[in-house]
Amino acid sequence: MAVKDRDRFSTTTRIRALGEQTAARVYRSQTKRQARRSRLTGRAALLAMVICSLVVALAYPIRQYIAQRDGIADLQREKQQARQRVEKLRDLKARWQDDAYAEQQIRLRLHYVRPGETGFIVVDPGTAEQSRAGLRAADRPWYRNVFDAVDKADAATRRR
Repeated sequence: MAVKDRDRFSTTTRIRALGEQTAARVYRSQTKRQARRSRLTGRAALLAMVICSLVVALAYPIRQYIAQRDGIADLQREKQQARQRVEKLRDLKARWQDDAYAEQQIRLRLHYVRPGETGFIVVDPGTAEQSRAGLRAADRPWYRNVFDAVDKADAATRRR
């Protein structure tokens, strides 16, 4: 028994007993934490499921809302462009109401001249060769295009 008494009071024995007590306390606290953690995990899972359900339920309406906002912005942009076009057309109409502007445009576009004036078109020698080869219809006076169309139609009927 003397050995047992000595073992009971030895440093090694005391440290071993303290270690076992500490291990028991840690084990008890871990099981309590795990019990708490398991309750929180269930709550967290439920919360996550609710949040996912809300996201899925709200995804389509939010997408529709964003698409409608984009559509509204596009329509407003088109409306603004249409207003600008209307303003430009009103300005052009007002200019055509002015006799001086109308006369200027008639002389420029239709190559009209006033009585007593001599009308002529200066031809660059380099472009004269192009005119023989065939200018685009937009580059020639309108009456030239009409005559060419009549000539082509006449030539087509002669070939038949």
